[in-house]
Amino acid sequence: MAAYVGSAGWNIPRVHRDRFALEGSQLQRYASRLNAAEINTAFYRPHAAAVYERWAASVPASFRFAVKMPKVISHERALTRAREPLLRFLAEIAGLGRTLGPLLLQLPPSFAFEVRRAGRFFTLLRSLHTGPVVCEPRHATWTCTAADRLFASHEIARVGADPPRAPGLETPGGWRGLVYHRWHGSPRPYFSPYEPAALDRLHASIAPLAVDVWCIFDNTGSGAAAGNALDLTQRLTPPDSPVRREGTGAPPATARRSPAPAR
Repeated sequence: MAAYVGSAGWNIPRVHRDRFALEGSQLQRYASRLNAAEINTAFYRPHAAAVYERWAASVPASFRFAVKMPKVISHERALTRAREPLLRFLAEIAGLGRTLGPLLLQLPPSFAFEVRRAGRFFTLLRSLHTGPVVCEPRHATWTCTAADRLFASHEIARVGADPPRAPGLETPGGWRGLVYHRWHGSPRPYFSPYEPAALDRLHASIAPLAVDVWCIFDNTGSGAAAGNALDLTQRLTPPDSPVRREGTGAPPATARRSPAPAR
């Protein structure tokens, strides 16, 4: 198992500045202690392949980026007429090369499960991209057996969210070959830090797993995400590790097989 722990974006709040490398760009400093980041800006606007290439060149080879799929696909077109924006998005993120991790598809809270619509989109997506994919639905209908079967048949993991928008969505589901947690902050989404007891519970739930696990802290509004990610990484570091003994934050990332590139 490889554990990928990071935040949405790579902001380093002032309070945690001394826990990261002091030199380099903000992304380089962030990647000195954490081994993953989620690129949320791709949801709002496109980035040129050269921008992704620059980000990939700024991080260690073992670092991975998850990338949020554009809202034109998930929200504006609601998974229909998606080929053209999907092809454009995949061409852009190809610039990440071997540092590309999962694609994240986040759906609107009002988007109920429709097996035909979701199935057509997942089939299209899998005809164009063979790497890891995760989906964060936010409507309770996505917890049904039919949705779980559809996710599994396309090897798409369902995100476990905290707090969930609907009962049942706090637990990862779908394809069991990957586990992906998104922690938004609770009780106040995006602003509440997670206390040590909550991090201990998350650590206990992922430590025994034999598949790759992602834990992304999205509680960035108060600047808590980077500190929470460092604290969880500390818990995942073996007690006899020099990094653990020195208390410097994240250990070197665990290497994993790179996903197949988009075709």
